[in-house]
Amino acid sequence: MNLNGKTALVTGGAVRIGRAVCRTLAAAGADVVIHYNRSATPAEALRHELVAMGRRAFCIQADLGGEDAGRRLVAAAREVAGPLDVLINNAAVFHQDSLLTLTARALRDEFEVNLFAPLLLMRAFAEACGDGAIVNLLDRRIASLDHSCLPYVLAKKALAEATQMAALELAPSIRVNAVAPGAILPPPGEGAGHLKDRAGPVPLQRQCTPEQVAAAVIFLLQNDALTGQIIFVDGGQHLL
Repeated sequence: MNLNGKTALVTGGAVRIGRAVCRTLAAAGADVVIHYNRSATPAEALRHELVAMGRRAFCIQADLGGEDAGRRLVAAAREVAGPLDVLINNAAVFHQDSLLTLTARALRDEFEVNLFAPLLLMRAFAEACGDGAIVNLLDRRIASLDHSCLPYVLAKKALAEATQMAALELAPSIRVNAVAPGAILPPPGEGAGHLKDRAGPVPLQRQCTPEQVAAAVIFLLQNDALTGQIIFVDGGQHLL
């Protein structure tokens, strides 16, 4: 796919990895719809930045919970930006809950955003757009058994399987791929040293950046021979 002149919807696009993905899409010539839930100020600042780059950019606030959330968001994006060509499922929540500490509410909350919302958005995109490309953001933990964040890992593992199932169901019109980042940014309020202390060993002994994750997203979008693929951007950490 040549991204020049295409339009992409990026969930959770206002901050962190989503922000880097939006910037990289714009640099490749795409117009961008920035979805956010609570990050209104960063979303608007990013919109101005992308417009200054010569691209069309739009902000849409939406809660991703509920049966019709995906259809409503896709419809709103198409209303302001026109036909969509790309969907990036980036929005996520993360909490540390093990089997012995989780609650039913915590389990539902993690699955609502990290699994159900991407599934329903993929359905809505396929129904409304007909063709295009989807990239889901996963986590390198899909290759591990990290029980310290069990609901989160289960949701991301399920989304990895759903990525490949959707790639089969939606072919040949829509390609579906995924990127699984490692420890990219510290949690809000933590310094850069937090990752070095908590991320664990990394074979390449270097910290990956949001821009490197975004570059993998762009690669998957631009290569029309790829579907059902998962690229790990984690310095090889998933191999351990």
